[in-house]
Amino acid sequence: MKILVIGGGATGASAAARLRRLDDNAEILILEKTKEISIANCGLPYYCSGEIDSEDKMHVSSVQKFKNLLNVDIRMDAEVTEINRKNKTVTVNNKDILSYDKLVLAAGAKPFIPNIEGINSPKIHTIRMLADANRLKHQVKIENVKNAVVIGGGFIGLEMAENFAKMNINTTVVEMADHILPPVDKEIAAFAQNELRKHGVNIILSDALKAVGKDEIVLASGRKIPFDTAVLSIGVRPETELAKKCGLEIGKTGGIKVNEYMQTSDPDIFAGGDSVEVEDFVTGQNCLIPLAGPANRQGRIIADNIAGLKSSYKKTIGSAVVKIFDLTIANAGNSEETLIKRNIPYLKTFTYGFSHASYYPNATRTLYKLLFNQNGDILGIQAAGFEGVEKRVDVVATAMRNNNKVTNLIDLELCYAPPYSSAKDPVNILGMHADNILKGFVKPAFYEDIKDSLLIDVRSEAEFKNETIEGALHIFTPELRTRYKELPKDKKIVLFCNTGFQSYVASRILIQKGFSNVYSLTGGIELYKSLRKNGVQKDLLPV
Repeated sequence: MKILVIGGGATGASAAARLRRLDDNAEILILEKTKEISIANCGLPYYCSGEIDSEDKMHVSSVQKFKNLLNVDIRMDAEVTEINRKNKTVTVNNKDILSYDKLVLAAGAKPFIPNIEGINSPKIHTIRMLADANRLKHQVKIENVKNAVVIGGGFIGLEMAENFAKMNINTTVVEMADHILPPVDKEIAAFAQNELRKHGVNIILSDALKAVGKDEIVLASGRKIPFDTAVLSIGVRPETELAKKCGLEIGKTGGIKVNEYMQTSDPDIFAGGDSVEVEDFVTGQNCLIPLAGPANRQGRIIADNIAGLKSSYKKTIGSAVVKIFDLTIANAGNSEETLIKRNIPYLKTFTYGFSHASYYPNATRTLYKLLFNQNGDILGIQAAGFEGVEKRVDVVATAMRNNNKVTNLIDLELCYAPPYSSAKDPVNILGMHADNILKGFVKPAFYEDIKDSLLIDVRSEAEFKNETIEGALHIFTPELRTRYKELPKDKKIVLFCNTGFQSYVASRILIQKGFSNVYSLTGGIELYKSLRKNGVQKDLLPV
């Protein structure tokens, strides 16, 4: 059997390597149109700054390794210009014609570049290939770059911003939306924005690139930003030109349409990676998920099915993580903003959890946002913190993958020792909090509920005098058992403490005293302070 693989990135390389392990007699050829194969694309921002100090470390594999270890042939500078499905051939560089039994489309995606004035300036970069990173590194080195602008506040854009800042370059991030990191919600993004500003990175929100001048970036608002170099990081578009030309079905999202076995509308042509549309795990709707993890798994699935094994892709959860200086942001599933847009009913809660036992040295807090529905299905998880963040998000993502209910999080037996966690892991606490909400033991309140509510600070008098939320009354939690008659039953009451636990206890007291309109502020004053520090006003949440 002869297999041609178009593209030597994550999907193509994974498919070829797996196929060789399954069939040592197959004839496998990878056709890569660039001079790069198996590059660690996700590490490019760190390579740009020199944190990854060698180009050799950016090569996950090589032509020689594929040939010597796997007996897989690779042709570089080999651009497939046409696919003839009837004759089962491809044309390479407009001249060479190669035949196939099975074809794998793994061309990936290309950076989106808007058609605006000055966009072809040599100062404008996209960071998709090793060659892109080397061009940027060269410019920074020889031109004494002092001002950098990153257009787009997604994962790669923020990683580039961090690495520019580490090179002592004055850095500005411009994001068209009203917060950075589109996969997460405003509350979690606020932590990232605070961390960036803490390290001197300027952030401009709700504005977009309009034009590129000689020495300045012009925004839609008319604002002008001086720059020596700029990185465009405003998303990617699936590479589908070949698929369209040969008549393969394209989905509504613009990606190549495939079935669960990664087959296109032609059963002898498979496709995977950034160029295909997949099904969202939560909503069931088709979407584009340009992430390395799914791309690698899809390559393996393609190889299995070519080799005669029935292997299927199980929808996409969209798990992701990003480092922003000392902060880690991670997420899986859908955000609240996405659920609202798709008219999907949901419940939510915020909790703080320690990275390890609070009494063990150097414990740090992580904020978690959990989204679920009335049936207990987990719809999404987001977190912001400094240690163990992605670990907990991975646990919840695994629970989602196995169709666990939110209450099943309570029963997960997770590793515990004081340097690593607590006897009740933050994931267990998330399950307990959601369970309390579903059973009606607590009514959660959020930042947007503060307005027009009777606020009561239930912490100690010393804590109240040190700091509180403007307009709040003070009744210490134990005193509620005797002072509850001072409170009106016809008004919405929001109780708050530092992070939400004491206000939950306080709400239980009042509920059992006959109050029905009592709420506990999830995340407490700690989350409130982070949002206020970020400049979020009371009327900005929810979406």
